[in-house]
Amino acid sequence: MKPFGAFGGKLAKLSATELGGIASVAAIKSLPKDTKIDSVIYGNVLQTSGDAAYLARHVGHRAGLPIEAPALTINRLCGSGFQAVINGAQEILLGEAEVVLTGGTENMSQAPYALRGIRSGTRYGQDLKLEDTLAHGLVDTYPQKIPMGITAENLGKQYGITREDCDKHALLTQKRWGSANGAGRFAAEIEPIEIPGKKGPEVVTQDEHPRPQTTIEQLAKLKSVFIDNGLVTAGNASGIADGAASLVVASEEAVKKYNITPLARLVSWHYCGVDPSIMGIGPVPAIRHALQKASLNLKDMSLIELNEAFAAQFLAVERELGLDMNITNKCGGAIAIGHPLGA
Repeated sequence: MKPFGAFGGKLAKLSATELGGIASVAAIKSLPKDTKIDSVIYGNVLQTSGDAAYLARHVGHRAGLPIEAPALTINRLCGSGFQAVINGAQEILLGEAEVVLTGGTENMSQAPYALRGIRSGTRYGQDLKLEDTLAHGLVDTYPQKIPMGITAENLGKQYGITREDCDKHALLTQKRWGSANGAGRFAAEIEPIEIPGKKGPEVVTQDEHPRPQTTIEQLAKLKSVFIDNGLVTAGNASGIADGAASLVVASEEAVKKYNITPLARLVSWHYCGVDPSIMGIGPVPAIRHALQKASLNLKDMSLIELNEAFAAQFLAVERELGLDMNITNKCGGAIAIGHPLGA
């Protein structure tokens, strides 16, 4: 993967396609040179760049893949990167591919403002309104209009989570990221990226969004965003960010044929729907079903990583599953690192 940039930050001028290409080049670089990649599957949500319709295809081109390798862009919202990996595994299981380049990318900074309905012209005196596609995209409008932050507030109320609980978790994830970064834990998985700077080229080597020096007092001073005296603040929600991550999925036969050193084995997966008003509880049934499929349980796990859309949402999942926080998000999560949706 490449470093995640803050909203409007150092990576803001690189399109989602460019970010995906950079991450993919880095992933492929770790493979033996004769490895043949058969397919590209890439996740993306907001489609913010002009070439977004061709995103996965262009990521493959930028990564140097042969023209014959087909490409598929997918959207499962915040799980799009995961879904790309699953789709890659499914292609392999179906015998359609042996090695698949997968990943996800997002440039939230480039989400445009839209002027709906203007293509067919406008009447004299009509008051035209710009739509912020980023803000609009973070609100589910059917069957009822509900901002993502409200879904976290709903979970907080349901599970008896307090504002203090949320701020304490936000502080924990910031400190864990700081400790992991200081210990060099991310060095092997982050590809430095060179960008133009005011005094010449600048190399970005780490995530831009984290604030490891933050304090509980600073977090407590922040106002709630969605309701008066609510739980969700800018400090205990995942950060709007720009970034991409790539992963190569291969069959066991391909691993042997190309002499690839695997990072892990994909054992099981599951995805399902939940009530949109509490969408962030989705990991609970998904995790339970995935474990059941593999005849495993949470006690068999030595490391658990769970997306932190909001601290209230994370804590609801943590309480429902009874997660061991000593092994969960040990290096911090999206509240610190940022959450480029498709990545």
